[in-house]
Amino acid sequence: MDGWTQTLSAGTLLGIAAAAILLILVLIVKLRVHALLTLVLVSLLTAIVTGLPMGSIVNDVLVKNFGGTLGSVALLVGLGAMLGRLVETSGGAQSLADALIRIFGENRAPFALGVASLIFGFPIFFDAGLVVMLPIVFATARRMKQTVLPYALASIGAFSVMHVFLPPHPGPIAASEFYGANIGQLLILGLPVTLITWYFSGYLLGKVLGRSIHVPVPDLLSGGTQDNDQPKVPAKASTVIGIMLIPMLLIFLNTGLSTLISEKMVSADEGWVQFARMLGSTPIALLISVLVALYVLGSKRGEKASALEKTIDGALGPVCSVILITGAGGMFGGVLRASGIGKALADSMADLGIPVLLGCFLVALALRIAQGSATVALTTAAALMAPAVAAAGFSDWQITCVVLATAAGSVGCSHFNDSGFWLVGRLLDMDVPTTLKTWTVNQTLIALIGFALSSVLFILV
Repeated sequence: MDGWTQTLSAGTLLGIAAAAILLILVLIVKLRVHALLTLVLVSLLTAIVTGLPMGSIVNDVLVKNFGGTLGSVALLVGLGAMLGRLVETSGGAQSLADALIRIFGENRAPFALGVASLIFGFPIFFDAGLVVMLPIVFATARRMKQTVLPYALASIGAFSVMHVFLPPHPGPIAASEFYGANIGQLLILGLPVTLITWYFSGYLLGKVLGRSIHVPVPDLLSGGTQDNDQPKVPAKASTVIGIMLIPMLLIFLNTGLSTLISEKMVSADEGWVQFARMLGSTPIALLISVLVALYVLGSKRGEKASALEKTIDGALGPVCSVILITGAGGMFGGVLRASGIGKALADSMADLGIPVLLGCFLVALALRIAQGSATVALTTAAALMAPAVAAAGFSDWQITCVVLATAAGSVGCSHFNDSGFWLVGRLLDMDVPTTLKTWTVNQTLIALIGFALSSVLFILV
């Protein structure tokens, strides 16, 4: 790829991107071609049509981006599925679901799950939080004998808004550095924006969509129905909470240290900092949690090693499809980036001469649509728009609002090039049209509500 320059015009590139998305829809929805095959085929065709060097397409673009996505997703989904399976088969998920229903009442169970996800979502990244929390969501919906959508969207929406708007997640941290925003002010303004956005885009949307879209409770993360192998004495809800707090605390240690390093309060070269950050990296935190769960929910309760091995193995098979399709979504996003489609879309939006706050939102939204990753969209948009923000003479509080507006744009209109689209769709066992009507609507609502609230705060402060 070194030395290669895109010669196609921005209009041509955007037309190719639109055609690629339309082809994905036709193949998956109309012709019922498997999503993995569809994404690989369309990625290859898009790379060829946009003029990427033939010798670099397979290894440097397709395989590299596929592998790069798997590197961040496969371990998280695999270890998270193991942890969820152990929680499920021990009866702990059902115990926690029952406890939530007792505390909040049956009608408020989705709200309870959302609040729990908001708390867990502060330090835990979206993918990891999702696979850890969904077994609890499934158990609660199964206990209530209801469609899973109101419960799932309340939880998924919570993890999404926390990941997009608030430090110590990487997107908001990077955007704050580009714009020169204060992290403390971002927390102060970002928290109400996050909570209000979640209430409408996650909790209320789930209740509304759940009335018309029926999504049965899947058995994916639990490896199958568990009616015949539940233990006589299920694990306590407090035990499950304690185990789930382990990755939360470890990951918070890592992300907290990252924040301190960015603020020059500690040095990244110190040995204890490096060791603590290693323990708090998401894969290691989940590994430690699985090992603890194996002992506390398994060996300590009298489970045989052979039975525990079978339980763990049963968790991995069902998520293989999720992992592969998620990797293929990352591959498609990588093609759009490498071909220059993402840059063409961002440049087109930046040249429209619109107000800076709206411009930041639209550039981030354009990048999100073009290449899929919310974190990439946020950090890239912030880098592109930083000179315009600096020249506008905004106050510190207004700059914080610009960060939130850019973050809002980075999450909207999730579709086929977003690995999260495939991850959520497959974990909830939803087909593509249902995923578009639920997850994509949720993400777009987050963008619109988040930008509206950021604009109000921008005017008021």
